[in-house]
Amino acid sequence: MIDIVLHTPQIPPNTGNVIRLMANTGFRLHLIEPLGFNLEVKALRRAGLDYHDLTNVERYPDFFAFKEHCAPQRLFAITTKGQRAYTDVSFQTGDALVFGSETSGLPEDVMQSFAIDERLRIPMLPNNRSLNLSNSVAIVAYEAWRQLSFDGSV
Repeated sequence: MIDIVLHTPQIPPNTGNVIRLMANTGFRLHLIEPLGFNLEVKALRRAGLDYHDLTNVERYPDFFAFKEHCAPQRLFAITTKGQRAYTDVSFQTGDALVFGSETSGLPEDVMQSFAIDERLRIPMLPNNRSLNLSNSVAIVAYEAWRQLSFDGSV
């Protein structure tokens, strides 16, 4: 299983979409506080909370509490500042993929905790803004799951 980590997500429908994605892949979702919304927000419920009972979602006060509690085998930051494409990694069960907030990405102290080769990017055309958070999670999560032969799917 892969762990998906959203660091201080700000937009409820993005987190709702990711919750729905986690329910369909069997991956675990970890939310790093502070969240930019209440988990009961109507937009979040509409996008994904109806899947909440099918999804393993945990919250942590900060990134380092997540690392201490979960102790993932390997961590990768998905960032526009990465030098290595996400497709260059052979993902393994036990990996954690960390995504920053929609408005500011990962904070510097969190980014510095990743080695350069643990900072992955999604290729894009130059001079564009980053992709939508839930789209980014879907792209990388499905690649990781594909590499794991879609373990658990029908």
